[in-house]
Amino acid sequence: MSGDILETETVVIGAGVVGLTIASALAKNGRDVIVLERGERFGEGISSRNSEVIHAGIYYPEHSLKAKLCVEGRQRLYDYCQSRKVEHRKCGKWIVAASESQARKLEDIQLAAARNGVELARHDRGAIKRHVPQITACSGLWSPETGIIDSHGLMLSLLGELEDAGGQLVLRSPVVAAESANDHHLLRVGGDNPLTLKAASVINAAGLGAVPLAKAWAGLPEHHKPQQWFARGIYFSYSGRHPFNTLIYPVPEPGGLGVHLTLDLAGQARFGPDVEWIEREDYTVNPDRLGTFATGIRQWWPELDPSRLQPAYAGIRPKLAGPDSGFADFRIDGPEDHGVPGLVNLFGIESPGLTSCLAIADLVQKKLI
Repeated sequence: MSGDILETETVVIGAGVVGLTIASALAKNGRDVIVLERGERFGEGISSRNSEVIHAGIYYPEHSLKAKLCVEGRQRLYDYCQSRKVEHRKCGKWIVAASESQARKLEDIQLAAARNGVELARHDRGAIKRHVPQITACSGLWSPETGIIDSHGLMLSLLGELEDAGGQLVLRSPVVAAESANDHHLLRVGGDNPLTLKAASVINAAGLGAVPLAKAWAGLPEHHKPQQWFARGIYFSYSGRHPFNTLIYPVPEPGGLGVHLTLDLAGQARFGPDVEWIEREDYTVNPDRLGTFATGIRQWWPELDPSRLQPAYAGIRPKLAGPDSGFADFRIDGPEDHGVPGLVNLFGIESPGLTSCLAIADLVQKKLI
């Protein structure tokens, strides 16, 4: 790379919730930190296109990073929101079985959750009817630790902490080329004011762009550049009043947790996401999927009025395994993994990335030492 070179200590690529959490933590620990974001604003990617749920840590295999970081991060996130006045609510959620075949899967879910240190209460049809009378289910699990959060408010708080500690966010600054050699990293930054940054440490937290960036990264061994798949999930909002004050999830399906009911902090209901494997970044919401949504929801909420479902938005999950490949964990690759000093790559950071963000930041810091 040629041209003028600006030297700095630490660069975080990506200003989503995970990137901002990492940058804030590093800055508060005394590092000079620059966050590079390709978009017009922070948090416009995965961080603004999800269910805004604080997960308990139920579905992930024991000892996986997703299980460990979700359970560790969940209570820390609640504590952070409480201390920083970030709006949130621990509303709990029901996982409901609409049929006996689904009910048999609840025991496996309950056992998996218990192995992760998450206690779920099993309830029969009568108990569910008493708690949520509008729901039709033969049995269900109650998760008291699940909640919802204002993710934009969280990112505003993290950005404020970053800036208070002397760090800075630079928008409209895509990293178009990267090279690691001789214990430093060169980043070619495009945008309105192209330049080259020389940094001692770089954290690639670019979300959907993390794998493509790594694939073009000179000096990173080829076998540490994973394959990535995109799973799009769309959401429908539900206009007007509804009877729910907690989240409702069906039994999980391959690739996701099924079309579920979530709430925002104003009480607005939305349903989603579904799962659709796509080839490229595309946030199209197909209104024709409404019928499929309605059919799925009516399995457990027969009184749904489909005319009140409105197309809302789509999110994309960066998957490290394809449609038929089963579970894939987070990958947080540091120098001990790939052999490149001062570089941490975060791959496949989908749900529960929001819940896990504070724990992820701690792990990244350990990998940089």
